[in-house]
Amino acid sequence: MRAARDTVKALAAAGLAALVLALFAPWGDARASDDSDSVQARGRALTHWLSTGQFDRVLDAMSPQLRATVGGHEGLARLVQARDAQAGEEITLVNEAAYHERGLVDYYRIARHATLPASQTVTTQWLWQPGGAVVGLRISPTPQPAPTQRLEYRTKTSLALPFEDRWYVAWGGQAAHQNHHLPSPDQRFAYDLLVLRDGRSHVGTGRSNADYFCFGRPVLAPAAGRVTSAVDGVPDNVPGAMREDKPAGNHVVIDHGNGEHSLLAHLRHGSMAVKTGDTVARGEQLGECGNSGRSSEPHLHYHLQTAPVFGEGEGLPAAFVDYFSGGEHRARGEPVRGEVIHRLP
Repeated sequence: MRAARDTVKALAAAGLAALVLALFAPWGDARASDDSDSVQARGRALTHWLSTGQFDRVLDAMSPQLRATVGGHEGLARLVQARDAQAGEEITLVNEAAYHERGLVDYYRIARHATLPASQTVTTQWLWQPGGAVVGLRISPTPQPAPTQRLEYRTKTSLALPFEDRWYVAWGGQAAHQNHHLPSPDQRFAYDLLVLRDGRSHVGTGRSNADYFCFGRPVLAPAAGRVTSAVDGVPDNVPGAMREDKPAGNHVVIDHGNGEHSLLAHLRHGSMAVKTGDTVARGEQLGECGNSGRSSEPHLHYHLQTAPVFGEGEGLPAAFVDYFSGGEHRARGEPVRGEVIHRLP
């Protein structure tokens, strides 16, 4: 999971300039209702104002901090000029979606643009506080999913959710706005999971791992199998920082014996309850949720793959059995971003 950063950068590989801003600021004067129709209407309006040069309206909707960082009319004009020079104007809306999490409304707009091939799209992302000011804007190429022949694959292992209580699917699904793991072949169908309360993942400032509701919660084996890898010893990160040399952090891989291997990553330092070679039962505790490796805040990363070690093989769709989503029982399903899920008692 990536940290939110206040930065302006060029995405040279894709040839498209991007403004990436995630400023968390006090509510501004701009107000908006937060039902799904009005959220999408606001996202469309902001994008239209930006593209048609109605910069006064865009700036009026922004928090003071974001207005200052953007650089006013000139900054917005440079952003639009850079986008249009590389991609051209928007011609077709492909998809749009909105999520309420971490105390923010997160609106995604994925569209085809005039000078890009039909296979390439641009994502415009707006962040605003519920009923309040816009605090973030991102324009960037939509990540291209890793090639796979597994889209229709049916999971062989009977997988239970690897935790107790209610967890939130922060990333999961097969669409770009649902899952930032799509470009990675082994993580093509991965999940990032955490605990939210009133739309937030932590109390206070979130500067300490202990502030996060999921930190230290038990992580369970989703199905029986043999542990092929159990890595501990990676310190937990300070929230907002990530460790690139140990991307999975403390993690466990379980061979379920049918060509499917579960990987559970970013576990809490010192919490490992199993070792390589152990046989585990479904529901057995493996460790605790942590913030180790390439992780910007405490969460659980889970994916199913064809190989017995992290970083190898091909990702597989992971369907869970006998769980609840939003209070509705699912006999079998693949959760997607925005769902609140929990297992049967």
